[in-house]
Amino acid sequence: MKYNMLSWVMVLLTLAIAEGKVVHKITIDGVINPVAAEYIMQSIERAEEEGAELLIIELDTPGGLMVSMHDIVKKILAADVPVAVYVSPPGSRAGSAGVWITLAAHIAAMAPSTNIGSAHPVTIGSGQDTSDVMMDKVINDAVASIRSVAEKRGRNSEWAEKAVRESVNITESEAIKLKVVDYVVPSLDSLLAVVDGLEVEVLSGKRVLQTRNARIESHEMSWRQRVLDILSDPNIAYILMLIGIYGIFFELYNPGSILPGVIGGICLILGLYSLQTLPVNYAGVLLIIFAIVLFLLEIKIPSYGILSIGGVVSLVIGSLMLIDSSLPFLQISWKVIVGAAVTTTLFFLFAIGLALRAFRKKPTTGKEGLIGEEGIVIEDLNPDGIIEVHGEIWKALGTKRLKKGQKVKVEGVDDKHLRLKVKPIK
Repeated sequence: MKYNMLSWVMVLLTLAIAEGKVVHKITIDGVINPVAAEYIMQSIERAEEEGAELLIIELDTPGGLMVSMHDIVKKILAADVPVAVYVSPPGSRAGSAGVWITLAAHIAAMAPSTNIGSAHPVTIGSGQDTSDVMMDKVINDAVASIRSVAEKRGRNSEWAEKAVRESVNITESEAIKLKVVDYVVPSLDSLLAVVDGLEVEVLSGKRVLQTRNARIESHEMSWRQRVLDILSDPNIAYILMLIGIYGIFFELYNPGSILPGVIGGICLILGLYSLQTLPVNYAGVLLIIFAIVLFLLEIKIPSYGILSIGGVVSLVIGSLMLIDSSLPFLQISWKVIVGAAVTTTLFFLFAIGLALRAFRKKPTTGKEGLIGEEGIVIEDLNPDGIIEVHGEIWKALGTKRLKKGQKVKVEGVDDKHLRLKVKPIK
């Protein structure tokens, strides 16, 4: 009886201790970029400082930048808090850089209907050396890196190498059979239940997890990180850069308008920040700027459409070259490029039309505005006299004698004597 009572007391104490434990959770849903790296590394530091029992990274990514991925992997390997990567929800994937992050975690888990793989390195720029020798070096370096990570966590290093060399991709059921991940579980609660009592090794030593009834705290990106994450989208960066260039050029073209310059300056700075997180080809940037210059020149120098055509071609080519990467998720959408090209072309054609109409419009001020206007004689012209034009009194010189009340038409202006040359209207 005493033993039964003691057992119940131990169980209750264990539950009470477990209920006091806290598990941190963050979500990565998108490309692995500098913002995602900062978010994960800050979350690891927060979990360490607050004494969290476990940090769970709920992951769904097609991959991302190798530099950001390496920063994340180094932080996880050196963490003093257990880190679990959970590829979730169903339909998610851990592709490319996501493979490294998953293998580096102390605990790797996947939800049903998820997949992992395709970690073959892809060149991030047409300006880089893409020869066979250089690609072999890149692949061999990636293989050594991923094998080292897999072996440290006791996972299948042979498969990890195939993920790099052959871009293999497997489902969650295959991943558990090949010992690529540790668990396949349908929910976070299930994950906490299966890892309860598991011993993991962190930087300071071994630790036994107590997670069965732990409280989950979700930590979202800060507003700053959310904004920067949105700005790091190549399509957003491209649109911001175009708006910025338009605003600056219109302010220079019409000094004093202020609003286009302010908006353009803000968008251009945001666009440049966005581009620094992406592999940018500056030849593409120059082609886009050159396209805007050609459109503006068309307004000043009518070329019967030649400058406009050159501007469209330069804009499209520059847009295609702007992001220097063969990774689909780092490229600008064709729809965005076509939309920007069409919108820019229509806008400048509209501006060109307004400019041409302004050039062809008859002047309404100065001496040019007086020529062709009609007036009435208010003092006989013989041949000099006085006439009224638009309520203004002018000295006039007629081609012949004209009487008061007769209608006349202005043919010219005598600047020397400040008088109008007129002829009678029949």
